[in-house]
Amino acid sequence: MQAGPERALMQMWRAAIAAALPRACLAGHWPTAPEGRLVLIACGKAALPMAAEAVRHYGDNLAGIVIFPGDGQSEPRAPAPGLRLCPASHPVPDERSESAGRAALELASGLGEDDLLLLLLSGGGSSLMCLPAAGVSLGEKQSVTRALLACGASIGEINCVRKHLSRIKGGRLAQACSAPIVTLAISDVPGDDPATIASGPAVPDPSTRADARTVLQRHGIEVSAAVRGVLDNPDAEEPGLARDDGRDRFEVVASGMTALLAAGHWCREHGIKPLVLGDRLEDDAAALARNHARQALERAKSGGASCLLSGGETTVTLGPNPGRGGRNSEYVLALILALDGHGSIWALAADTDGIDGRGGHSGALIGPTTLRRARQLGLDAGDFLRRHDSASLFDRAGGLLREGPTGTNVNDFRAILINPGKELM
Repeated sequence: MQAGPERALMQMWRAAIAAALPRACLAGHWPTAPEGRLVLIACGKAALPMAAEAVRHYGDNLAGIVIFPGDGQSEPRAPAPGLRLCPASHPVPDERSESAGRAALELASGLGEDDLLLLLLSGGGSSLMCLPAAGVSLGEKQSVTRALLACGASIGEINCVRKHLSRIKGGRLAQACSAPIVTLAISDVPGDDPATIASGPAVPDPSTRADARTVLQRHGIEVSAAVRGVLDNPDAEEPGLARDDGRDRFEVVASGMTALLAAGHWCREHGIKPLVLGDRLEDDAAALARNHARQALERAKSGGASCLLSGGETTVTLGPNPGRGGRNSEYVLALILALDGHGSIWALAADTDGIDGRGGHSGALIGPTTLRRARQLGLDAGDFLRRHDSASLFDRAGGLLREGPTGTNVNDFRAILINPGKELM
C-alpha cells in the first residue's frame, strides 16, 4: 500500500491526466458544420477518444479515418460506422503507417471548397501517419527515425528531418486539400509549435532542407544516397508556405501546461505550494534530474510543504546495448542518486500517454527509502543509469508505474513533493 506522499503524487498525476483528456479539453472548440461534407482525420495516441468526442458532437454519420497506435492484437470499435480505423506504428513507422498516410492524403485530396476537413491531432502523429518523399523507401525512413531517436535529438529536430522526407508533413496535406481545414490539437511538444505537433501536416512550416541537413550533421547521422538526394535537391519542393489564405484554423486545446496547472490546483487544495518550473524543458533526462534535485534539496531546508512541477520532453542518448527504460524512469533514477535518500522528498515522473520508452511502464515513483531498498538488493543504481536500464531497477526495488495508455498525450509530467505535511504522512 502506498504511503501518504506517494498517494498524493498519484492523485496529482491523475488530476493532470484528467485535465488533458479529450472529453475535458475539446468542448467548446468544435467548428460549425459546412454546407458540404464534414470529413474527419484523427491521428495520434489520443485519436480514438478524440474521434469519439467528435461523434458525440456531430452524430454518428461522421465520415473519415482514425489513425492510432495498434498492437496488432486488440481490435477497438470504430466510434461511428463511417469512420475507418487505421492502426499504425509508433515511434518508428511501419507499412501500416505508410498505408494510413496514403489514405489521409487521398481523403484530403478528394475534398472541395464547400467541404471541411476536421483534423484532430495528438502526440505520435509523425510516426503513425507516414508517407515517405518520392524516391525514399519506408526502410530508409525507418533507419533515419531510429538513428534520431537514439542520438538524443530533440523532438523539434526529429520532426524537422521527418517533414523534409515526407509527402504529407510540413503543410503538404493542406497543399493537397481544396477544403478549409480546422485542426484541434492536443500538444505533446515543448512550446506547442503547430509546425512541430505531428510534424505540422496542415500548417505553414518555416524550416528548410538545409535545417534538416544540419540536424543530421550535428548528430553524426549517416543517411542513404536517396535521403541525401532529397535533402540536397535544389528543385525539391520546400515546405507548405503557400497555403496561408485565412480559411484554416489551428487550436491547441490541451498541452503540458494544462496538466501542470491541474496538478498545481490539486496542490493548493491540499496545502502544498506548487512551483511550476515550465512545460518546455528539453535537457538530457539525467542532467535535468540533477538540476531539480539541487532545487528540491534547497527547498527542503525551508520546512514548508511544496511541489516542483515540470513538463516538456527530455532526451536520452542511448549506448549500443540499452536496457529497459524511458526518459522519465531515467530521470527518476538520476534523481534518487542525487537526493541520496533525503528523508523529506518524494517524486514521480511519467509520460502522460502512459507509456515511457521500452518496457511497457509509464514512469517511476520514488521516496526516501527507494535507494536504500535498491542497495539492500545489491543493485548498483549508478550502473543501471549508465546502462539506461532504469525500468529494470525500479521493477526490482519498487516504484515502477504501469498505468497503461491514458487516452491523451501532453508529454512528460514530473512532480517532486517536498516536506509533505503531517496530513499526508
